[in-house]
Amino acid sequence: MSTTVLCIRHALTAAVGVRLTSRAPGVPLSDVGLWQAQQLQERLRGVALAAVYSSPLERAVATAEPLARDRMQPVLIVEGLTEVDFGEWTGLTFAELEANPEWQHFNRDRGTAIVPGGETAADVQQRVIATLNTLASTHPGETIAAISHGDVIRNAVLYAAATPLSLWHRFEISPASITAVVFTDGEPRLLTVNERPYSAPGQ
Repeated sequence: MSTTVLCIRHALTAAVGVRLTSRAPGVPLSDVGLWQAQQLQERLRGVALAAVYSSPLERAVATAEPLARDRMQPVLIVEGLTEVDFGEWTGLTFAELEANPEWQHFNRDRGTAIVPGGETAADVQQRVIATLNTLASTHPGETIAAISHGDVIRNAVLYAAATPLSLWHRFEISPASITAVVFTDGEPRLLTVNERPYSAPGQ
């Protein structure tokens, strides 16, 4: 029996595109992000969600809360949905990272790159696929939401599309976007990628 998993990237924060926050605490949604979370709730209001799962990080939980509240459900925290551990790069701005040879290698070939003190892309992919498979097996024939992070969802998409990790840049995963994946007997099939349930200048 198949399960549909709506992989949702958390809504916008002030750090998106500016700083690599990784798993650092204290990164709330911006005003635009709060608006996006409400738009997401409206978009999915008619969808029967058996459960709303979330990464433990604040920005993901804040994105999940309107969906769960609308259905009088709890937000279920799942560690396997958490952000990539970027190790020594955590907290650096992208401007600071640009000249770093290891960062350049990471963006050129994520399949072989090492993240100093953190997770490799292959580790992240293995983690997220195992997590989504487990969640899907818990809800046969149902639809669930899994609120996570851009690179985590992108790695799941690459796996489902049988695409090498080095081609990560071919898939965009925007803040508050929905990527629908159907799991049947542990095999993922992409339905939609990066659906954005909002329209605003610059978004």
